[in-house]
Amino acid sequence: METDLFGEPVGVPTVAGSLGGAAHGEVPLAVRLRPRTLDEIVGQGHLLGPGAPLRRLAEDGAATSVFLWGPPGVGKTTIASVISSVGRRRFVEISAVTAGVKDVRAVLAEAQRQLARGIGTVLFVDEVHRFSKTQQDVLLPAVENRLVTLIAATTENPSFSVISPLLSRSLLLTLKPLTDADVATLLDRGLSDERGLAGRFSLTEPAREALLRFAAGDARRALTYLEEAAAGAAAVNKDVIDPEIVAAAVDSAVVRYDRTGDQHYDVISAFIKSVRGSDVDAGLHYLARMLEAGEDPRFIARRLIILASEDIGMAAPSVLQTCVAAAQAVALIGLPEARLNLAQAVIACALAPKSNAVITAIDAAIADVRQGRIGTVPPHLRDAHYSGAAAIGHGAGYQYAHDAAHGVAAQQYLPDELAGAQYYRPTGHGNEAALAERLAMLEELLGRRPGSSRDGD
Repeated sequence: METDLFGEPVGVPTVAGSLGGAAHGEVPLAVRLRPRTLDEIVGQGHLLGPGAPLRRLAEDGAATSVFLWGPPGVGKTTIASVISSVGRRRFVEISAVTAGVKDVRAVLAEAQRQLARGIGTVLFVDEVHRFSKTQQDVLLPAVENRLVTLIAATTENPSFSVISPLLSRSLLLTLKPLTDADVATLLDRGLSDERGLAGRFSLTEPAREALLRFAAGDARRALTYLEEAAAGAAAVNKDVIDPEIVAAAVDSAVVRYDRTGDQHYDVISAFIKSVRGSDVDAGLHYLARMLEAGEDPRFIARRLIILASEDIGMAAPSVLQTCVAAAQAVALIGLPEARLNLAQAVIACALAPKSNAVITAIDAAIADVRQGRIGTVPPHLRDAHYSGAAAIGHGAGYQYAHDAAHGVAAQQYLPDELAGAQYYRPTGHGNEAALAERLAMLEELLGRRPGSSRDGD
């Protein structure tokens, strides 16, 4: 019978996971240095301290299923493998990318046979957010009856990708990104540990800073870059890794971003909030981040068009034209040149005076309509362009605005039920300051009473 990395019986083959197939002659540095105990794990102190959930799970051998949610390279797989080593438990790993329903059923059937022999099974599912609803439904009874202890890893918010019955029967633990100090500890371990580079190389301080910058809180990436830099140093007969060697080993930092996942929503959210907050540099940073990650530029352009009305509106109405033009430029010329048009739109939006009066106005009007505050159209505003309209009073008394002084006809326009309702409330920002004065003048010409709902309610 096959065994896992800890010598326990497996019974069925592991399905293409990140731990499977690691026992060969060219094992990467990040795998060789994988912690074997909880105390070797760097970071995640909120989950690994005395009495914390993961420590209880590992030390007590509890059968509680958990979801580990966090960015890449923070130790999800490592934690799963360490927990599985406690007690006489099998460790079976499957990847949601390659495993089908048949594979999941086979793993659960073997787990049931082993449990009859008194041997529990820890089932590690990597990238569980890629499991279909059917695959998750297959797992549900096994988790509910504790046939297996499920440890599922995901880089996406499980609330959006995991069925609620499965999530409600498990602990959801959020892993935090590693700090630079955490990653520096791993680099030191990689340099000195016998499983790593065993003291054959050293890092200059600038090289260390470069590796930390490129790693961006990802332990796996940091150790991969360190290993490649060491190979580069060895190739030129050096035992000191300097910034030039690091630069040669790492062409460019990999942007942490998933166009279809959590990072997609987090980065676009930060982008919109930065522009809304008038931070032009932050807006350009998130724009660059999305472009470098391969985000669809049409998506970015659409969001800018929405922002131009939602967060700027009549305070600077020309910004909407700029954003529409940027979207047209994206369609006409595409990237990389269209990055200039998108950047111009971002700058225009960030620097413009802000007002949410447009979205507030239309949403307030829609809210009244949805609540049944509709009323009938005043008779003098009804269509009078058909035979018989006059006989029923349609159009009677209507005043043509162009015949009135200042081009404003003082008559009732809203239905009786909504008389005096106010939707558009201009701010004092940018162009809306002038519009507020214009609106006050129109109210007087329209015969609005002082103290009506437009003056505040």
